[in-house]
Amino acid sequence: MDKITSRNNELIKGIKKLFTSRKARMQECKFVLEGARLCFDVFNSVYKVNTFLITESAAEKYKKQFEDMLKIADSAYFISEDVADKLGETENTQGVFCVCAIPQVGYKIAAGKKYIALDSLQDPSNLGAIIRTAEALGIDGGICYNCCDLYNPKALRASMGSILRLPVVLSNNLVDDIEKAKADGFSVYATVPAKDAEDITEIVFPESSISIIGNEGSGISEEVKAAATELITINMLGRAESLNASMAGAITMWEMLRGN
Repeated sequence: MDKITSRNNELIKGIKKLFTSRKARMQECKFVLEGARLCFDVFNSVYKVNTFLITESAAEKYKKQFEDMLKIADSAYFISEDVADKLGETENTQGVFCVCAIPQVGYKIAAGKKYIALDSLQDPSNLGAIIRTAEALGIDGGICYNCCDLYNPKALRASMGSILRLPVVLSNNLVDDIEKAKADGFSVYATVPAKDAEDITEIVFPESSISIIGNEGSGISEEVKAAATELITINMLGRAESLNASMAGAITMWEMLRGN
């Protein structure tokens, strides 16, 4: 394996740009994973590894995973500790990185399943946390419309690898997708902080169901609310008027699965 020691290496500069630029990720249809856990989670996913980079000390520490990664990566390089520090987005990098291809064929909404839909969520930590909770609780998949980048490093870290495993539909028009889902027998619920909405604890979620969480500041758009089957709310007894998006998502998904 060749070793890269220069922080100004063109490959390294290109990978760093994938870390920091959504535009670069979309143009190249690639994203970067950092850290042993995220990188080695690729083994249990559909994602293809284009480039694998690792320090020699990390290769010794993760010898089995290192050898397995060499079997699936298109290319692999040793990198110096200095180069790892340049690439790393975390305070103390583990010296393990993967450049992965973004799949060109996406998932589709399938009847008989439960989904959490995100309408214009802009905080990557919220997005990652919701996807992580969805996988942990047993939600079948996610739907993202007009959200922050699914492959943002913060979203990937917050998801703890769940973004690599949970099917996520990238919607170009959430209203159209809702109408198609309803035609296929789905019930669609828009979560809103409104006293006249139905109490979420009173809902019996059918097998084909979608619940929507809205933007951190403005909530669910009026068009999406109008397309939903029903407006639901998480009743709060305290003085706070609303919940953080990831917390609202967690409670909503728990209720969707309660009694299954």
